[in-house]
Amino acid sequence: MSVNLTLLLVMGVLFAVGIYLLLERSLTRVLLGLMLLANAANILLLATGGYAGPAPIYDKSIPPQEYNDPLPQAFILTSIVISFAVTAFMLGIIYRSWLLGRVDEIQDDREDRRVAAQDGYDEEEDSVIPVETSDFHAPGQTVSGGDRG
Repeated sequence: MSVNLTLLLVMGVLFAVGIYLLLERSLTRVLLGLMLLANAANILLLATGGYAGPAPIYDKSIPPQEYNDPLPQAFILTSIVISFAVTAFMLGIIYRSWLLGRVDEIQDDREDRRVAAQDGYDEEEDSVIPVETSDFHAPGQTVSGGDRG
C-alpha cells in the first residue's frame, strides 16, 4: 500500500495548527483547534483506509483483495459525530462565558495562582493512617500516605 504524501502533509499541518490553537487562552481559538484536530484525525483515518475500491458487498466475481475496507469509513463517521457534539458543547460554553463576562478568554484566578505556588507537601496525603479496614492489609497494620494501594 502506497501512502499519499499530500494527505500526510495536510494532516501534519492540521495537527500542528490545531495543537497551537489549543494552547491559546481564547475559547474561540480552542474551539478552532479542536475542529482542526478532528479533521486531521479524519484524514489520518482516511489515509489508513488505503486506495478506493469496490463497495464491500460480496460478489463471487470480485476477488477479496480488491474490496474497500469499511472499518476506517465507520471510524470517520463516528469521529464526525463526536466532533460535532464537542463543537456544540464548546459553542455553548463560549456563549455562556460571553453572556456572563463579556470575554471569551480563560483567566487565572487567585486560587489557581495559590495552588501553583505551593510546595509539594500535602498534609492529608502524607499523614499516617492508624487503622486500615481494607482486606488487602493485615488488621492493625499502619500504612503511610505514599504506600496506599
